[in-house]
Amino acid sequence: MTPASRKLLIIDDDALVRQSLVTYLSDSGYSVQFATDTHSALTILQSDSTKPDLIITDLRMPNGDGLQLLHALHDQFPELPVIVVSGAGVMNDVVTALRLGARDYLIKPLVDLEVLVHSIDKVLDRQDLEAENLRYRAQLEEANRELKENLRVLERDQIAGRRVQRRLMPSGLATEEGYQVAHTIVPSLFLSGDFVDYAHIKKRYLAFYLADVSGHGASSAFVTIWLKHLVSRMVREEGLFGDEHSFVDGADQMLRQINRELHETRLSHHLTLFVGVIDTVTHKMHYVVAGHLPMPILVTESGAEYLTGYGKPAGIFKDVSWQLYERDLPEKFALVCFSDGVLEMLPQTELADKEAHLLALVAASTGTLESVSDSLVIKEMRDNPDDIAVLSISRGVS
Repeated sequence: MTPASRKLLIIDDDALVRQSLVTYLSDSGYSVQFATDTHSALTILQSDSTKPDLIITDLRMPNGDGLQLLHALHDQFPELPVIVVSGAGVMNDVVTALRLGARDYLIKPLVDLEVLVHSIDKVLDRQDLEAENLRYRAQLEEANRELKENLRVLERDQIAGRRVQRRLMPSGLATEEGYQVAHTIVPSLFLSGDFVDYAHIKKRYLAFYLADVSGHGASSAFVTIWLKHLVSRMVREEGLFGDEHSFVDGADQMLRQINRELHETRLSHHLTLFVGVIDTVTHKMHYVVAGHLPMPILVTESGAEYLTGYGKPAGIFKDVSWQLYERDLPEKFALVCFSDGVLEMLPQTELADKEAHLLALVAASTGTLESVSDSLVIKEMRDNPDDIAVLSISRGVS
């Protein structure tokens, strides 16, 4: 603000001093009012809708001294800054005045009134800074309130989205041929795109997949819901994995359809998947790999090993086909599939070392979901950066 926009109130019973201050400060560009005592000053403050920006007062005046005025100002107008200009330089008065909120204390006579102007400017600058800080604080508090509300909405959306995802996942499966299927997902701090599904189709073909949608948040979770709907429709309406022919090429057909619709719907996400189907009569497994990492681990009586395979993720390249892999399954086995979130919780830094450590941990288990979870201490994980999905398919082990 310029001095002309600053309004001062001078309170002094000495007419000569009062007029001297009014004239000098008016010439310096300030808008100046005056009062002769405490009573008239309080009358001006209580009746004038436009309060002064600063008060300059003496301490020794009739009809109530300046300390009484400071008490009144401290109680009624605590936001108004005060400069005391007094001929009474008693230390006790100085301490009391400053304790009651006076911003400065100048001793009469003022030989150079520029000293007063300097004090006024300094006090008003500080007042402006405090007012600006209050505005910033109010804006910050409002922003924090909005942020907290947005976080509450986000948390509610996260919880709702995760519940929808969990409701869409199967709850475990056992077949007459002795196959056991179970899964768990250790949730991260964020709603993510890990998804697991499996079904025993026509009481013969055990089809399953583990998918990981790129990114985090609601959009990734929505893609998993879309994926569930798409695959369910293919199984229901197109007979996916429902006969011997689909057992052979159904996984590739499924990925082609997912890839095509990802491009057509422009969901701006890609997926990594491991898709498998087991003939529970012949115990032969067909599978395809779409950029999935780590590869599933097969646990048998002779040890644990990663399945082999390679393939591009779905949703990046327009025209892609996936290679079909085969594996004969022994009488007793467990197949354990992980999402890539499991690699992030391992202490090693190199990928090869992480995979070796994961293989050793799974080899130390039976391959069932409970055993693998205990071996990896999954139930004790907290604040992991990504979901960890674990899918276990076993036969003849416990």
